[in-house]
Amino acid sequence: MIVGNLVDVRNECVFPASISEEDGVITRVEEIEGKYEGFLIPGLIDSHIHTESSLLCPSRFAEAAVPRGTTAVVANPHEIANVLGLAGIEYMVKDSSTTPLRMYFTAPSCVPTTRFETSGASFGPAEIESMLSRDGFIALGELTDYHNAVARDPDVMARVEVAKRLGKPIDGHAPLLSGEDLRKYVELGISNDHECTSSEEASEKASLGMTIMVRQGSVSKDLEALAPFAKGHEFLLVSDDVGVSELMRGHMNNALAKAVSLGIEPMHALRAATINPALHYGLPIGVIEPGRKADLVKVRDLETFVAEEVYVGGRLVARYGAPLFDVRPKEMVSELLLQRRTPSDFEIGASGQSAEVRVIGLVKDEIGTESLTSELRVEVGKVMPDVAQDVLRIAVVNRYKDAPVSNAFVKGFGLREGAMASSVSHDSHNIIVVGVSSADMATAVNTLINQGGGFCICSRGKCSTLSLHVAGLMSTRHALEVKHAVDAMQEAARALGSALENPFMTMSFLSLLVIPKLKLSDRGLFDVEGFRFVDVVVRPAA
Repeated sequence: MIVGNLVDVRNECVFPASISEEDGVITRVEEIEGKYEGFLIPGLIDSHIHTESSLLCPSRFAEAAVPRGTTAVVANPHEIANVLGLAGIEYMVKDSSTTPLRMYFTAPSCVPTTRFETSGASFGPAEIESMLSRDGFIALGELTDYHNAVARDPDVMARVEVAKRLGKPIDGHAPLLSGEDLRKYVELGISNDHECTSSEEASEKASLGMTIMVRQGSVSKDLEALAPFAKGHEFLLVSDDVGVSELMRGHMNNALAKAVSLGIEPMHALRAATINPALHYGLPIGVIEPGRKADLVKVRDLETFVAEEVYVGGRLVARYGAPLFDVRPKEMVSELLLQRRTPSDFEIGASGQSAEVRVIGLVKDEIGTESLTSELRVEVGKVMPDVAQDVLRIAVVNRYKDAPVSNAFVKGFGLREGAMASSVSHDSHNIIVVGVSSADMATAVNTLINQGGGFCICSRGKCSTLSLHVAGLMSTRHALEVKHAVDAMQEAARALGSALENPFMTMSFLSLLVIPKLKLSDRGLFDVEGFRFVDVVVRPAA
C-alpha cells in the first residue's frame, strides 16, 4: 500500500489517499485522513521520443530516465531502423524489455525518410504490418514524408492503409504545413503533430482535429512559443529528442517545471504528461485509479516536480534520483565499411576569383534552418570557407556504400579551426562533418570509419573521440560515463570557437530532409520547401 497526497488528474483535485495494488494493477484508491509531505502523481509519459538521440541504448536510457519520474515512453525507433532495418527494431525491443520503463513503440513509417537520401534499410507495407501486429507497437510512426502524403503517393498510402486496417493511430509530422495542404494531410487520419513552432500554427492544426504535441527537447525548445496555445488547450508534452547531458539533469519532470514557470497551471501541465497521452494512445497508465497500472511518482512539489520515489507496477524502482534496478545492456557492434577519404573529397570547385553560394543557416533553439547565400573567395579553383563570416564547410559521406561526398556550406557553428564529425545524422545516419580545414574533415571521417561510428573532433591532425558502437548511434556504457564523454566533446568544440549548447545534436539535424528550409543529404543540397536538389554554387563571379 502507498499513501500520500494523491493528484487526481482526471478530476483535477488533490486529496490524501491510500493506494492498493495487486499484480501491478491498482485495485483500490481510498481517501484517508492525515497530512503528508509531497504529492503522488501518475508516472510521467513522454509520448513522442527517439531514445536513440540520447546516445544510450534503451536499457541505459531507462536507467537514467526512470529515477527522474519517467515511467513510460512512446518511442519511434526510426533512427536505428534506417540503419539496420528490422534487426535494429528487434534490438530496441529486447534491450528495453529488461527494465521497468514501459517502452511502447510506433512502427517507423518512413524508412528511408525520403527518396532523396541513402539509408541502410527500406520498409514497405509488409514490414509495417509485421510491427503493428506485435504487442507493444501502438501506432504508425510519424509520417515524415508529408509532401508525398499530401500528393497521395501510392507507397505512402499503402502504409497508411495498413495502420487503418489494424485500427492504429497515425502520428504526424508537418512543419509549417498550412491551408489546403494541411487539410489533405489531416484527411489521411493523422492524429497529432509535434512540429509546431508558433501558437498560430498549433491553433490551425488543432482546429482540424489534430492533437498538438508541445515539444521541449534538447535542440527544439518550443514550449515558450506554444505556451499561449497550451494554456487554453489540452495538449501532449513531449521531448522528441533529448541528449544524455540534459537527461541526467531531468526529463519530463524538467519539462513540467518549465511549463509551470511559463504560467501553465500545474494540473493542466501534468495532464499533458499523464492522462492525455494515455487516452490518446489507449494506454493502461496515466491515472491513479482502479484498473490502471500502479505507476506513480512521489514528487516534492508541483512546481519543480523533483522525483523522490518512483513506482512501476507497484514496485519501488527508484529513490532520490538513483535506480533500484540492475541494467545489463545487450551488445551490438556495427562497422562502417567505407573507403578512406582525402582532403580533396571535401572541396567544392568553381571558376573565377569568388562565387555566390547557398548556405545552410542555423536557427537558435530550432532544428529548422534558413536558406542563405554568401560570397566566398575561390582559390586555385576551390571555394573557400570564411571564418570571419562564420561560413564553414559541411559534408555528408554515404556510410552504406562508396559514393562521392556531398558538400555544401553552413553558417552558425562558430568554429575557427578544425572539424567535427558524427555518424548520428537524421534520419539515414550517414556521416556528417563540419569544419574549416578539409584535411581535418578527412581525418575526422577516417577516424569514425576506423572506430565504427560515434563523434570525433580534429584540429591540426589531433583528434578526440566518443565511440557509439551500437549502429553508430548508441552506447551501452553507463549514462554518466557517456555524459562526461559528450561534455568533453562539447568542450572541445567550444575550444575551437563553437558557442552552440549542443553542437553535435545540432549538426545531426542538418541532414533531415523533412524539416525546412535547406538541408544536406548524401546525394546533395536539398531545398525542403521546394522538395528538390539545388546547386551549392549559385553564381561564379568574375
